[in-house]
Amino acid sequence: MEVKVDGYGNVAGTLVLPMFEDECSSEGFDHFGVHRNLLNMIEHVIDAGDFRAKEGSSLTIHNLEGKVILVGLGKSADFDDDAARNAGASLVAKRGKQHGCEFTARLSCMNSSQAAAYLEGAILRDYSYDKYKTKDDDDEDEDLVLHAQVATENIDLLITATGTATQVATGVHLARDLGNAPPNHLYPMAYAQEANNWAKEKSNVDVKIISYEAAVELGMGGLCAVGMGSDRKPCMVIFDLNPDAGNQPPVIVGKGITFDTGGISIKPSSSMDEMKYDMHGSATVFGLMQALWASGHEKRIIAISCMAENMPSSNAQRPGDIITTLSGKTIEVLNTDAEGRLVLADGLWKAGEYNPSWIVDLATLTGAIVVALGHEATGMWSNDDDLAKRLRVSGDACGELIWQMPLLPAFEKEMKSSKIADLQNIGPTRWGGSNGAAAFLKQFVQKQSDDEDAKQIPWAHLDIAGTAWGAKTNKMVAHGATGIHVRALHHMITKQ
Repeated sequence: MEVKVDGYGNVAGTLVLPMFEDECSSEGFDHFGVHRNLLNMIEHVIDAGDFRAKEGSSLTIHNLEGKVILVGLGKSADFDDDAARNAGASLVAKRGKQHGCEFTARLSCMNSSQAAAYLEGAILRDYSYDKYKTKDDDDEDEDLVLHAQVATENIDLLITATGTATQVATGVHLARDLGNAPPNHLYPMAYAQEANNWAKEKSNVDVKIISYEAAVELGMGGLCAVGMGSDRKPCMVIFDLNPDAGNQPPVIVGKGITFDTGGISIKPSSSMDEMKYDMHGSATVFGLMQALWASGHEKRIIAISCMAENMPSSNAQRPGDIITTLSGKTIEVLNTDAEGRLVLADGLWKAGEYNPSWIVDLATLTGAIVVALGHEATGMWSNDDDLAKRLRVSGDACGELIWQMPLLPAFEKEMKSSKIADLQNIGPTRWGGSNGAAAFLKQFVQKQSDDEDAKQIPWAHLDIAGTAWGAKTNKMVAHGATGIHVRALHHMITKQ
């Protein structure tokens, strides 16, 4: 989508008129450039009560002089940036062939922040994953053009906001592409090759790939155990943006299980096709690096993707195995379907080797978090109140809700209850499963120094199992992978 911001002027393509329910009037927008006959039709429709601007409503009217979509925003007192973002997304979602590919949206009823969110929503929703669909000769390939008309004093601000939204959206859409990719095409080393290709022409990006053989030598027992049952062996991909821009960089760690059968503890076959989405933590990692690069971020950021395919085979790990992780800690594997925490154990410990200012990990980790929060919010656990607050605020600012969960000592005790290893990879009961998983991960966050009393590096764990796909109330995406938290993390890194 191409977005052009300007003042009120001539109308190109279909006119879009957002209106509030309590301000629904043919006089509630600038009439410049709108043909008199079309204005008469708008006035007639509103005066007749055929359009009342109820939230989510829309009406297309047209004559020989043009087309207009009346868009209902509900009551002005209830309208905020989230509602504006959803309204922009709905414009793209509801577009029909009769509307064409060019629109002029008059955003006179919105303030500058709402107008920016409206355009962001339209940009984010302009996405489809049709790489593998055969196209007919008459399929439209024409890009959408949206002319946003605003008050003169808001033009420069909206141009800047739209530019940033477009840059960040390249990262969101990349994350969606990776999440939606079929698992026979996107496997661990294929992801690594994508990362290499992406970095090739970028002078301020380094990508390092730790192969399976190298991971074995380094002692990454968690990563290797999960992936060794597959012919497509695991790897770790490390992105380093602006590597010469200082020490103590933030580090983002992503779970990247490109397909999760559950291993020997195999999953039920129903909906197993969705397990291609189990790499969405690493999809967000990659998308975030693209968004930061595209928007010209100048500080150092490191991201780590822990890539593996969890398959059952004669060489797969078994329930009852004991593995030794990069940290030196041992884990009794009681269930091979609790594999994400094993690859993250090595990824989090590796993150600590960079002496980071903070660490955030993202993982489609537990079904329990979907039971707790549905598809409405990401669960968060953190050992640092300031980092947790920054994540919550950034999520709220971007319409990507992050809900803090308890990091309780009782769950840490459960995860340490193995009689033959330092840790076990699941708790003794099904209750509070997402809390137990977070308590397990906490054991692999390094301290800030070698001092015995030193605190851990500030860390937060985001369980995105409910928000990475299947979120039907997320109007920014039609279906499939959402690219969740590329925007929230970009916001936190660049604006806080």
